[in-house]
Amino acid sequence: MSIRKTWNMGLKALAAGTLGLAGLACAFPAAAAYPDKPIRLIVGFSAGGSTDTVARILSKEISQTLGQPVVVENKPGGGSNIAADYVARADADGYTLYMVAVTSTINATLYKNLDFDLIKDFDPVALAVRVPNVLVVNPKLPVKSVKDLVALAKKEPGKLNFASSGSGTSIHMSGELFKMLTDIDVVHIPYKGSAPALKDLIGGQVDYMFDNMPSSWPHVQAGELRALAVTTTERSKTAPDLPTMNEAGFPEWPDVSSWFGVIAPHGTPPEAIQTLNKAIRAALAKPEVKEHMAKLGAVTADTTPEQFGDFIKSEVDSWAKVVKASGATVD
Repeated sequence: MSIRKTWNMGLKALAAGTLGLAGLACAFPAAAAYPDKPIRLIVGFSAGGSTDTVARILSKEISQTLGQPVVVENKPGGGSNIAADYVARADADGYTLYMVAVTSTINATLYKNLDFDLIKDFDPVALAVRVPNVLVVNPKLPVKSVKDLVALAKKEPGKLNFASSGSGTSIHMSGELFKMLTDIDVVHIPYKGSAPALKDLIGGQVDYMFDNMPSSWPHVQAGELRALAVTTTERSKTAPDLPTMNEAGFPEWPDVSSWFGVIAPHGTPPEAIQTLNKAIRAALAKPEVKEHMAKLGAVTADTTPEQFGDFIKSEVDSWAKVVKASGATVD
């Protein structure tokens, strides 16, 4: 066989191999970069509450960064457990996320028979904001201070009631702490989110509430509610004239705040987690977003997934002590 013929045969074989590889590439196209379709952000409370408000501000910003719609879906009920369970069972592909709140870390020990584990069944993405709770009352209630409220409750045991955004929320547990520390007899009325609770509080169907500042503060500014104190140990920059619970005469009151962040079903690809984390942190770093959140009483965060995971674990441990001390139960 001539050298030329051997050379030609080699070229034909090489060409055939190249065509074969091209065929395989067509049969198995490269995976599309994440994200290549809309993302769902599930909220465990009704529209209009603090969790929903933060979720909608955040979703709008990260949609612009990621180039895909981030759609907020409300699945209220069960103290946010219905939504959390739904996301825990979703495909771990980065397209179904959960707007987690402090409520879920309380529920971890408040509920004894949950079908999901907050630590094992989710992967942390990023902490978004932290906010104080604020004690608000219906303006027609004849109280101007926290001590006035306690005095009225003691004068009429069992008559006053307080609303919450659901059993197990930080709003509920703040109310239980208040009962425990002041030894008052009041009735807890849970709702499926802050929005319906605030509606009844403004309407006079309930007397007071420890609410997240983002959802209640606009009503305070409008004169529809009266604020008595914030639940953090430091005053809020949004309401610098409003005393803390400690300053209001209750030095044993702990530092209580709410927070909101994003988590995903366990097993979500690390590259999707990192993409989401960068988008969220970039959104929260924008001056206009910081200003918007500040007007609602919220302080933006900046965490890695690992830092947020450690934070969630510490919150579960801290609230477990509060749940035990208060004797609160929902099962």
